[in-house]
Amino acid sequence: MTPNTRHRGDRLCPMADARATQPSEGEREDLRRDLEALKRELHAAIDGSAQDAQPVELDQPAVGRVSRIDAIQQQKMLEANRGAQRARLAQVNAAIDRFEEDEYGDCLDCGEPIGFARLKARPESLYCIACQSARERR
Repeated sequence: MTPNTRHRGDRLCPMADARATQPSEGEREDLRRDLEALKRELHAAIDGSAQDAQPVELDQPAVGRVSRIDAIQQQKMLEANRGAQRARLAQVNAAIDRFEEDEYGDCLDCGEPIGFARLKARPESLYCIACQSARERR
């Protein structure tokens, strides 16, 4: 094993952060509150943009062609943003489920603790920084 490699079970994690430990009970409660707050925030954003996501009326004589094209473009961007918010909401819900199953905070690739700072920044994280970086390089 190289100095920058950690081993857990039959999985190998290159460059795993040896300082990452399981969050304390207080930190876990803080992360749980963060997940619940993020869930509420995402629901509010998705619900709040529902009216703007309605189809653009194309037969508007008072509105010029460029304005209609602009409205359609804005609607498509809004749909993309809502899709990203729904995907993140699904990740948050999955993280809450992992919390319930006492599996929250462990990297799905290497099994090592993800680390409080990363979970605090992005509480729905599935992977430690090393494994996420490796996935992004692929």
